[in-house]
Amino acid sequence: MITAQGIKEQLEQYADPVKRAFLPRFFKTGKGQYGEGDRFLGVVVPHTRTVAKQYKEAPLAVVDRLLADPYHECRLCGLLILVERYRKASPQEQETLVDFYLAHTSRINNWDLVDLSASYILGAYLTDKPRDVLYRLVKSDLLWEQRIAIVSTHALIRQGDPWDTLALAEQLLTTPHDLLQKATGWMLREVGKRQKELLVQFLDRHHRTMPRTMLRYAIEKMNQEERRHYMQR
Repeated sequence: MITAQGIKEQLEQYADPVKRAFLPRFFKTGKGQYGEGDRFLGVVVPHTRTVAKQYKEAPLAVVDRLLADPYHECRLCGLLILVERYRKASPQEQETLVDFYLAHTSRINNWDLVDLSASYILGAYLTDKPRDVLYRLVKSDLLWEQRIAIVSTHALIRQGDPWDTLALAEQLLTTPHDLLQKATGWMLREVGKRQKELLVQFLDRHHRTMPRTMLRYAIEKMNQEERRHYMQR
């Protein structure tokens, strides 16, 4: 019988004391920081993936328990189980998994948890469906729901559909959050890797006012002359 406690015990077998000391600093868990209060076992992502694949048949009740766990790696393992399940799910099962994912966004509460799940579950689901949910999430007061919205569009970009990325990026042009600026710039960069002319058009309209962090991420793959042009206000 698969249990959340059993999965946690498997994760603990990979715990590294050095990583346990390092990860809270890396993920900014201090008072007032974005990951305030988060706790770590000290398990690296490849090992968490190994456990998730081992328990990819875990029922949603078990995943629910993992997402409620105070340890970061347990929540990540639960999300990676969802990603594994989604890949082989029927359309009806995919809808159930997406609904479950959206019901637990308060527990998808750090940038890596978003980045390793959003485009593979919500984004993948929306490739042939209306994207209203993205526009609801991007207006959320919850930082992580906003990041889920923009990062989910990576799946759409990979399908040759950048329009929601560009529209959401315009809504995030005034965000004060560094993590949102980075994610938005990353998605704009992904658009540019496939359809550079669209990125150029976006930058020509907005580079003078968009946050510097977002801009730097967006132009990262451009040549030196192009980067210099856009960094000059």
